[in-house]
Amino acid sequence: MPSMRVIEVPQPGGPDAMLPGRRSIPTPKPGEVLIKVAAAGVNRPDIGQRRGLYPPPPGASDLLGLEVAGTVAALGDGTADWQIGEAVCALTSGGGYAEYCVAPAGQCLPKPSNLSFAEAAALPENYFTVWSNLFGPAGIKPGESLLVQGGSSGIGVAAIQLARAFQHEVFATAGSAEKCSACEKLGAVAIDYRQQDFTDVIRRATEGRGVDVILDMVGGDYVARELALLAADGRLIMLAFLGGANATIPLGDIVFKRLLLTGSALRPRSIEFKARIAQELRQQVWPLIESGSIRALIDSTFPLDQAPAAHALMESSRHIGKIVLTMA
Repeated sequence: MPSMRVIEVPQPGGPDAMLPGRRSIPTPKPGEVLIKVAAAGVNRPDIGQRRGLYPPPPGASDLLGLEVAGTVAALGDGTADWQIGEAVCALTSGGGYAEYCVAPAGQCLPKPSNLSFAEAAALPENYFTVWSNLFGPAGIKPGESLLVQGGSSGIGVAAIQLARAFQHEVFATAGSAEKCSACEKLGAVAIDYRQQDFTDVIRRATEGRGVDVILDMVGGDYVARELALLAADGRLIMLAFLGGANATIPLGDIVFKRLLLTGSALRPRSIEFKARIAQELRQQVWPLIESGSIRALIDSTFPLDQAPAAHALMESSRHIGKIVLTMA
């Protein structure tokens, strides 16, 4: 049976826990597409899974990797929308750190013609996540403003660009002058959280009103400050909690300002939900990418066998934008 190169994690641990291996090329089931992977995005959930803290959902591959780009190599039954050899990028539930990966057909999108495979691989996880939250039921409405915590991350870069493309005022925090500059080039008002208090900066900029929506990946003691900063009827959307999973909640702010505190994890959502998001992205966001209005911001690429170095870079938080693995 034909085999492929993969990156495995025999035991949870640090970056060096990832080891090269070989496995049989998977066979697509009905409704699935087999992709010959050219590039795979690196994401924070990969680090959590590598550490043993974020197990894959039932039925998903145990290999890391939640997004890929490449060409269609085989089709399962019921996948007539795709053709062998077609260039695609896809959201997966795992398995991206490999030369071949299966993905539900509804979670595939055509590779934008103006992007490389590495750039296309940087899109799915972040854009599915940001679109479903920022423009979903709890999301941003015309004329509202946004604060993005961690504006130079992959999620942050996507959120800034999407919000600006739809004419929203955006504030973004980042941890250095270089990262702030990157956020400003994307159209955000950047705040260096190591040098400034983001709540003070935003209150001054909005004459005390605050912001309407906050995308937060920090959690911890940020939560109380964020709820205090939200305008009336504001929404705080939690995507991660890198600063701590526990928070003290000021109930008075929630009650008297009618605030909504919600959260989201994309990986456990249904195939049907993700397919719907894919269609919305194809209709409303892919034309912006094709025109160059939204771009993929790549910090660095690593060959597959250097996945440990890619993870070490992500854990250092020195990167701006996406880190991508390539199969070449």
